[in-house]
Amino acid sequence: MRAIQSGLLAAFLLVPALAHGWWNDAWSFRKQVDIDTTPAAGSEVSAALTNVPVLIRLHAGNFGYFSDLRENGADLRFVAGDDKTPLKYHIERFDAVNQMALVWVNLPDLAPSSNQQPIWMYYGNAEAIDGGDTGGTYDVNQALVYHFSQTASAPQDMSAYANHATQSTAEMNNAGLIGASVKFTANNTIVIPAKPALHFAPSSGWTFSAWLKIDAPEQAAVIMRTEEAGRQFVVGVDGLGLYAKYQGDSQIETPKAPLTQGKWQHIAVTAGKGQLALYVNGVAVGSIAAAMQDIQGEITVGGGLVGELDELQISNLMRGAEWLKLAASSQGTEAGLLSYGSDEKQDSKSSESYFGTILQNVTLDGWVVIILLALMAAISWLVMLGKSIYISRVRKDNRAFLKAFKENTGDPSKLDHEPDAEERELENSPLAEALFGKHDHFQSSSLYRLYHHGIKDLQHRLGRAVGAQATALSPNAINSMRAGLDAALIRETQRLGSQMVLLTIAISGGPFLGLLGTVVGVMITFAAIAASGEVNVNAIAPGIAAALVATVAGLAVAIPALFGYNYLSSRIKEINADMHVFVDEFVTRVAEYYGN
Repeated sequence: MRAIQSGLLAAFLLVPALAHGWWNDAWSFRKQVDIDTTPAAGSEVSAALTNVPVLIRLHAGNFGYFSDLRENGADLRFVAGDDKTPLKYHIERFDAVNQMALVWVNLPDLAPSSNQQPIWMYYGNAEAIDGGDTGGTYDVNQALVYHFSQTASAPQDMSAYANHATQSTAEMNNAGLIGASVKFTANNTIVIPAKPALHFAPSSGWTFSAWLKIDAPEQAAVIMRTEEAGRQFVVGVDGLGLYAKYQGDSQIETPKAPLTQGKWQHIAVTAGKGQLALYVNGVAVGSIAAAMQDIQGEITVGGGLVGELDELQISNLMRGAEWLKLAASSQGTEAGLLSYGSDEKQDSKSSESYFGTILQNVTLDGWVVIILLALMAAISWLVMLGKSIYISRVRKDNRAFLKAFKENTGDPSKLDHEPDAEERELENSPLAEALFGKHDHFQSSSLYRLYHHGIKDLQHRLGRAVGAQATALSPNAINSMRAGLDAALIRETQRLGSQMVLLTIAISGGPFLGLLGTVVGVMITFAAIAASGEVNVNAIAPGIAAALVATVAGLAVAIPALFGYNYLSSRIKEINADMHVFVDEFVTRVAEYYGN
């Protein structure tokens, strides 16, 4: 498939550009991923950030080469914009069959309000081993990361601290916001043992965040709870209000922040610097001054909660507002932080044009339709070429025969010629006759074949060789002879119109087959986007554009076939008109020469 695509791409490379350097010659392909932290992208960053894990969603809409990757994406590599510095990353999910991958990449430095921060994704190395670094994707302050994508009975921690849960009764849901999620009913919980990195420590800073979806108002539901020696810290939902509460020497509770029912929302709670604060979708929605003590107990997730959680994280640092805003805006379904450029091949001297970008995103089903349309186009073009050659020869021989017929004022049978064995063999193939026939006796002329049929009929009716003046044909015999010529004329018309139906199939079937490819491609694109959870123009546009290629291919088949069909039909109509006129002239001459 790559060979087919590369050949088609080469035909469309119309916009040359200078190639960049190449990180490692062992990798055959790369893809540019642009990072936009300006307000226009919807993932604005107004302060510099370091060691930020960002989510890269690959699907049929932005990446069409899953079949070129090694099993489980082992040959994926990410390199900084300098094309020298490898970036740490790990793959949360890789599904080549359904063309979807979720990859977390650590960006060492993220500049504010900039759209000039590309990174490179390399792939295409059959010998590469898995280069993922799960723990290294996060900084030292990231104490816990649950993707909920593992098949283990309890969630596994992706951070370097390996703070795995010990118990879980929550239900796994493969169709979460970011890959899989966990679903809670009233009695489901996840238990995380007490570990130093996870302690609720407002004295040094602490952050809890997750993606939450609730389908109905809750009744004092617990999202997260930790307690020790009479002290307790809770993040929960009451009704449709998110709150955080500390109980110890004093009781402190934040104002409730409104949540939207039935929608994924990023929630975060920070504790530190004498303050307890809530964030919803990266926006600070409530804070309260708080004097709190550390709690070093186990953590329970869930308890009366009816809803779903995804991407649960705990940091032993008070994350800043910019960090939380970026997480909310870059991980959700409408993330605009990343945009995906064209794919490049090593040693290529030019980058791909828009046509190349479109073709590289065509899915397998799209290529199947395009290949079928290419075969249909090839057949229609062969038909048009063959019929053009044949009809041109027919017209030429018709003119030559008609001239000879009109110059012959005597015996009507004078021009008749009995074909030899070679000529009889070619009669069954009009194109071969037109190309290889002798044409010394008007072999391709439809008028001559009508004439020859008429002379044979005369011989049969007179019972002897014709030639001398005779008055042996009655008016009924002449009318019967005309009927035979009309039948021969119909057969000649069928001979002229043979295979024209293939052009009508191309004209009517090509666009519909292309439309089928487009509809299936759009369906797959939306399914891939739904599975990956990314909904923005950068995710949708390439896949939709690629799906439309099938319609373009269908029109490319139909339009030339339509023009060719109309041209050939007009020529066939002219030949048919000449045959009708000739039948009348021939019958008239026979009646004059052989009639009573």
